[in-house]
Amino acid sequence: MDEQYDVIVLGTGLKECILSGLLSVDGLKVLHMDKNDYYGGESSSLNLIQLWKRFRGDEQPPENLGASRDYNVDMIPKFMMANGTLVRVLIHANVTKYLNFKAVDGSFVYNKGKIYKVPASDVEALKSPLMGLFEKRRARKFFIFVQDFEESDPKTHEGMDLNKTTGKELIAKYELEDDTIDFIGHALALHNNDSYLDQPALDFVKRMKLYAESLARFQSGSPYIYPLYGLGELPQAFARLSAVYGGTYMLNKPQCKVEFDGDGKATGVTSEGETAKCVKVVSDPSYLPDKVQKVGKVARAICIMSHPIPDTKDSHSVQVILPQKQLGRKSDMYLFCCSYAHNVAPKGKYIAFVSAEAETDNPEVELKPGVDLLGPVDEIFYETYDRLVPCNNSDADNCFISTSYDATTHFESTVTDVLAMYTKITGKVLDLSVDLSAASAAAEE
Repeated sequence: MDEQYDVIVLGTGLKECILSGLLSVDGLKVLHMDKNDYYGGESSSLNLIQLWKRFRGDEQPPENLGASRDYNVDMIPKFMMANGTLVRVLIHANVTKYLNFKAVDGSFVYNKGKIYKVPASDVEALKSPLMGLFEKRRARKFFIFVQDFEESDPKTHEGMDLNKTTGKELIAKYELEDDTIDFIGHALALHNNDSYLDQPALDFVKRMKLYAESLARFQSGSPYIYPLYGLGELPQAFARLSAVYGGTYMLNKPQCKVEFDGDGKATGVTSEGETAKCVKVVSDPSYLPDKVQKVGKVARAICIMSHPIPDTKDSHSVQVILPQKQLGRKSDMYLFCCSYAHNVAPKGKYIAFVSAEAETDNPEVELKPGVDLLGPVDEIFYETYDRLVPCNNSDADNCFISTSYDATTHFESTVTDVLAMYTKITGKVLDLSVDLSAASAAAEE
């Protein structure tokens, strides 16, 4: 292990694996280490025995749940936007050849105690039971504006400068009701609170366009795709990419200690008495606890069920967003469900998650509105984890630390963090102008 590397990456979570893959492709000499004996770190997928060991210690899972090996339960469950940034990264890095995707059945929103399909176009707006007749017409006009909007064509801007016009001002022009604004902002534009209303509307409109474009890609009822066998496949695909380009992997390396010189710059990593030298260290928050700070907590429930989530048209895979206002919360709650259709559970079994930014210390009470929507569950596990962000100066110490995963059940914020880290590490912006038809080929209808 006593070698010199350009970058040592600590932790095999999704963010770290994407970075080691991209940096290896760039020609950097990468060593990737993990204290665990499995890939994925916080974003791993567990079989039934691993899941029980994590939450119930020495207890054994009940036999009626089926074979342990048939389960791949994501610890950080997230769907991918079919036209989103993560798909562009996958295609850019050419790792789609290691993965198979399947479109997600449904995208729903919670409103006044019920679950509704998210309308994403002018045609769907006219059919949606979420709105009354006059509101449907107003919403249709707004959707047409968004569909026609092109940043480079002022004729489509209707006299507005969306770099200055706020989200609130844009919506006011179309006189939309609060409940409509709720599902548009949270279930289409995927904002997890209402702060976007006071910010320039350009990002809000771009997010809505991304949703509609992703929805059009597979015509499946949702804009999302998800890998067969669970998200644990993603870190492994990027690890394979890194290895192809000369990256070295070492799992089960205890006490990975980052070494610093007299100026506080990282110089290498020591494990089991051996030190590998490097210029830069990339890591998840657990390896450099004195260089991160807690900014919040995520509460979640993991459920094994024998049926789909009620009122989602028997969807085998689905996201339901519960906007903050509907629950009297400061941020949204998310339901995520996948099943044997994505090879993450035995036939007839469904895995559902309820997640939210924790606002109390009691996840069982806090997540109850989401759990109640699931119907009967075979097994349920609750947990909370801290949301950590780096507080170091990476220019001064050469340590590049990822942020913890948030409560959202889609990948857009995750990839934003990865791309920002890539630019900090390399000084370059990743070129993601790729042909998205390759994603269509990688996804099964």
